[in-house]
Amino acid sequence: MEQLLGVKLGCLFALLALTLGCGLIPICFKWFQIDAAGGHRRRVLRLLGCISAGVFLGAGFMHMTAEALEEIESQIQKFIVQNRSASEGNSSGDANSAQTEYPYGELIISLGFFFVFFLESLALQCCPGAAGGSTVQEEEWGGAHIFELHSHGHIPSPSKSPLRALVLLLSLSFHSVFEGLAVGLQPTVAATVQLCLAVLAHKGLVVFGVGMRLVQLGTRSRWAVFSILLLALMSPLGLAIGLAVTGGDSEGGWGLAQAVLEGVAAGTFLYVTFLEILPRELASPEAPLTKWSCVAAGFAFMAFIALWA
Repeated sequence: MEQLLGVKLGCLFALLALTLGCGLIPICFKWFQIDAAGGHRRRVLRLLGCISAGVFLGAGFMHMTAEALEEIESQIQKFIVQNRSASEGNSSGDANSAQTEYPYGELIISLGFFFVFFLESLALQCCPGAAGGSTVQEEEWGGAHIFELHSHGHIPSPSKSPLRALVLLLSLSFHSVFEGLAVGLQPTVAATVQLCLAVLAHKGLVVFGVGMRLVQLGTRSRWAVFSILLLALMSPLGLAIGLAVTGGDSEGGWGLAQAVLEGVAAGTFLYVTFLEILPRELASPEAPLTKWSCVAAGFAFMAFIALWA
């Protein structure tokens, strides 16, 4: 038992150190500031952004969505079995089987997607400048300046929305807590190390992408560092909660509540991925096949990691 506790504490510090290190690299080094870059460095940064977009896409589908669907289905099955044992009856059998066939997981993830959609629409309705951006955006492609008119009204540019950056951080924070919780609840040393390595393998790239995203949005260094610090603390927090939970049994609806929160976080993450990250990285018409290859490479890495995660 002491050996298992020591391994979990080691995993806690490893998660904290890796998240801080990978997240702070693009913030602390001016080389990653694309606004001040030109020529070859600018092209490299754009390709790195495409790779990070593929990583986000893979994290959303292969990790967050997949884990949320599996957990929601498992918790609903437990809930139905408990109700069936509490109220024995032949008439309830068909109703219970029909309930299990309904895509509850997909519904919860979609609700997370539409929740952020509603918040952003509400912000734009009440305060047109709340999401940031401007009516005219200047992009430099290959030494030429191209002005893109987004709208005749004051519709903000999706690439400068602080609301979406906040949603990205919140969804990843929720997911990080649940990742740490899963590591903390492992019953053996081998299972703990295996799951922790799988989490570390994809978490580093994801947090690096978050750091790049904050830099591209023009976030002040102080707030960017603070955001990464909070994100880094989420996995250790979840692991500490897992250590505090005795037996790892989900009683009193906690397991179902956790599954629902993870599903909502997956939906919000997909919203930001498709409406903020991918459109920004693919907006430039230069080297479309190269960009596709970078996005595909990032996604393929996350899909490969999903074999162990």
